[in-house]
Amino acid sequence: MELEIIYQDDYYVAINKPNGLPVHKSSYIGNVENYALQWLRNQIGQKVYPCHRLDSKTSGVLLFALNPEANKAMQELFMENKVQKKYLAIVRGYTEETGSIDYPLTNENGKTQEALTHYKTLSQAEINIPSGKFETSRYSLVEISPQTGRMHQIRKHFAHILHPIIGDRPHGCNKQNRIFKEKFGLSVMLLHASEITFQHPFLNKEIKIKANLQSEFSRIARLLELNFM
Repeated sequence: MELEIIYQDDYYVAINKPNGLPVHKSSYIGNVENYALQWLRNQIGQKVYPCHRLDSKTSGVLLFALNPEANKAMQELFMENKVQKKYLAIVRGYTEETGSIDYPLTNENGKTQEALTHYKTLSQAEINIPSGKFETSRYSLVEISPQTGRMHQIRKHFAHILHPIIGDRPHGCNKQNRIFKEKFGLSVMLLHASEITFQHPFLNKEIKIKANLQSEFSRIARLLELNFM
């Protein structure tokens, strides 16, 4: 099996990362046999440099540079907030039509950092499965645009506003995760990095890279009859 390459030029290559595949070796994930950095390097036969982070549980667009100079240029774009990122997620409950989550987060070193996430609701669903004191369960499909890039920012922010992402552990709702595992056979988190856009540092043109949904995300969206606008 090969990684799905969704963009490639002389400077960068992007893949549609599957759920559960770590970007690189890390003390947070322990010993794993496969990780995207090594897998992609073997697949295309050259060294690659990850330009940004993506949780192992999150699927979608993951961008690599093909040389140190290209990596440095892209890192600068990320630091200057010149890379626009979009995500899709299925969350518990009915979210507002649009919203912003401005809530500082503490990183792994104990430092508190400003964090800002914007979102809009694309579709909503209600199914006949009891949830707590309610006779039914409600869900929303949201498009998310993080303004900052803190670790687990989207996951923590949606948990903070009481609309946790389905399949998220440990930030999500254990009851909902159990429902989706037992009734629908879901074992992944429904968060997908759908798109990134940036001005190419060397080709001087706008690049927009889109990643199709993974099969499990699409399957659950169909089951809930959530519609993409």
